[in-house]
Amino acid sequence: MTRVGIMETAIRDGHQSLLATRMRTEDMIPALEEMDAIGYHSIECWGGATFDTCMRFLKEDPWARLREIKKRLKNTPTQMLLRGQNAVGYRHYADDVVRQFCERSVANGMDIFRIFDALNDTRNLETAFDAVKRAGGHVQGTICYTISPVHTVDTFAKQADVMVQMGADSLCVKDMAGLLSPMMAKALVSRLKADHPGMLVQMHCHDTSGYSEMAYLMGVQAGADVIDCALSSLAGGTSQPATETLVAALAEDAEHATGLDLERLGKLSEYFRGVRRKYWKFESGLLGIDAGVLAHQVPGGMISNLVGQLREQGAEARLPEVLAENARVRADLGFPPLVTPSSQIVGTQAVLNVLTGKRYGNVTKETRNLAKGAYGATAKPIEKDILDQVLGGEEPITHRPADDLAPELTEATEQIGELAEDIDDVLSYVMFPQPAREFLQWRKEGGGPERELVAAIVGAMVIGEKKAQAAPIAMQPVVVANGETQAWRNYGRMRQMR
Repeated sequence: MTRVGIMETAIRDGHQSLLATRMRTEDMIPALEEMDAIGYHSIECWGGATFDTCMRFLKEDPWARLREIKKRLKNTPTQMLLRGQNAVGYRHYADDVVRQFCERSVANGMDIFRIFDALNDTRNLETAFDAVKRAGGHVQGTICYTISPVHTVDTFAKQADVMVQMGADSLCVKDMAGLLSPMMAKALVSRLKADHPGMLVQMHCHDTSGYSEMAYLMGVQAGADVIDCALSSLAGGTSQPATETLVAALAEDAEHATGLDLERLGKLSEYFRGVRRKYWKFESGLLGIDAGVLAHQVPGGMISNLVGQLREQGAEARLPEVLAENARVRADLGFPPLVTPSSQIVGTQAVLNVLTGKRYGNVTKETRNLAKGAYGATAKPIEKDILDQVLGGEEPITHRPADDLAPELTEATEQIGELAEDIDDVLSYVMFPQPAREFLQWRKEGGGPERELVAAIVGAMVIGEKKAQAAPIAMQPVVVANGETQAWRNYGRMRQMR
């Protein structure tokens, strides 16, 4: 029997997709030991947007979060999402930053690194792959799945070949928009397993279109080893399929059963159902199935961004025009997968084109950099007439973009000065200069309840105790060194946990 592994996404992509990444560490901790005992393949708990959100909105140290999670996951590997040369930020960082970030991530408790590039340009994965391998972490080479005339099973398979040659320990098909059809899942996983027998293949699908459960089942039958799921209270919509549903479905297949306990999973799900109520004001509103994504291919989170941009201009009714223009801009720019940061670049340019009434009359810096090659090579070369419009005669680059970046850590260390207590703080500052400086200054001054926490407390009071059901998992206070109990909202004292 080949047991199918489950990666649990509730404390990373689940709440990132549904609750704007606002779940606090104190709401994760009470469930971690139970999650550790379930028998998951791994637990995704870091990376993606969590690093930024921790400092910008929650006044938490993302490094401390990782340490606290790792302390409680004694049997289950931790897993994170790393954006290649972008690390956990939104631009390319110099090699010294990427190397140090990967090294410190392993030192703080990260085991498996899912490493992707928004353009599927493997040159942008080289430094991260090497750094994680040197630090002793597991490298998962990632294919960002998308649909276009130039994206085929053959092109994805060639990318996988390169990543395996680069040292990938496993492979992942990352379907961020819910576009992976069941038959394509079967074809792509079959090809990857045929080309790389013995290599673990993992599937990551969002449930936006309603494809994902079917894609998972077809992928598993084709040989997929691990599938990404979220506990049902944080599943569906733009999140992943429900853990319990897939576990139950596979339990009837002796060849692929997961072996996970549905009753224990149900208790965990009830706990997070209670947690989710605390964050009601951050609900995405994009619940259920949106089959429209199969036509416009825009991920749910990106649609909310487009709506926000249009609303600011009093032009929300023009969303259909923007979605149509989004497809044209994507084709113009070489069919980049719509994932951070390329999704924001394409979407913002589409909004500008529609609102100004002139295509590329106003070009963003990011669009210019994408056309220039500063983010890497696109799947299809950009036509000369589009390059001329966007770049105004400037020649695009053809080398690895990070080759143009000078080392950053020494200067960043000087800039942040005494606010940084260690190299982890310096890395936080490099990734997000302003939010990190504000957070580090706040921490130095002793911390205290920030505005968002106060708002969350008020919101919880409004909901009222009558609607709150007793959670199956007891909400235990966070215990730190010497048995001291503390509230995470007082972050000044949290430094003692290092």
